[in-house]
Order: sequence, then structure tokens, then C-alpha cells
Amino acid sequence: MPRAVTLIRSASLSDVAEYAYAATAPAESRLIFLAGACPLNDDGSTAAIGDVAGQAAKAVENMRTALTESGASLHDVISTRVLVASHRREDLVTAWEVVRDAFGDHDVPSTLMGVTVLGYDGQLVEVEAIAAVLDS
Repeated sequence: MPRAVTLIRSASLSDVAEYAYAATAPAESRLIFLAGACPLNDDGSTAAIGDVAGQAAKAVENMRTALTESGASLHDVISTRVLVASHRREDLVTAWEVVRDAFGDHDVPSTLMGVTVLGYDGQLVEVEAIAAVLDS
């Protein structure tokens, strides 16, 4: 099945970043704008309290579910934003590594941000995404 997303890399920019610098989707693609995926269990409780990696994994799991129900997968994601409620760079890196590993070689453009607080009690991580698909 053809994919709508084309990742753009630049030889003119640093190769230190672990993601493509840009991505495109053709005009005929259907865009899917996902709400921030939160680390919530089915009962609404916050998963993995105090565990940045555990919350990042649960957020990615919930994002996969929302993508599937939208007719997409992680390989259809065109960009992400990873929010971590911490001032510690180590916590941001921990969350990023979980998200990056989930995407594998589909290294979409991404923004990693430390924020002061997120919406749910005990929430440390949230992952936003935009996807693009070609409907047949």
C-alpha cells in the first residue's frame, strides 16, 4: 500500500538530530490530527505514575489505537510533538527514546518540549501527532 508521507532529510543540516527535518504529503491525502495521546488506562487513571518511560510507552500505545481507529498507523505519521512535564533534560531524553524507538526507521519530524505541568494528575508525558493517508 503506498504511503502518503515523504520524509525530507538535508545534507546541509546537522545529522545529530534523530529525525527527519521535514515531511510532506500530497494534496490528495487525508490528514489526521490526533489529540495529545496521554498515558491513561482504560479506567481513566494515569498509568505508570512517576515513570517517564512507562508513561511514554502508554502514550504511544494509546496513540497507536487512535491511529488504527482513524485508518492509519505509526508509519503514516507526518510529525509529532513530545511534551514532558520536567525541567530535567534526562527525563526529556528518556521519553524521546521511547517514542523514537516506537517509530523505528520512520523518523518523523518531531519537537521535544519540557513543560511545567500536563492535564491529568501524575501525568508526565503527552504525545501529539499528525498523520496523512491515501484512501483507496
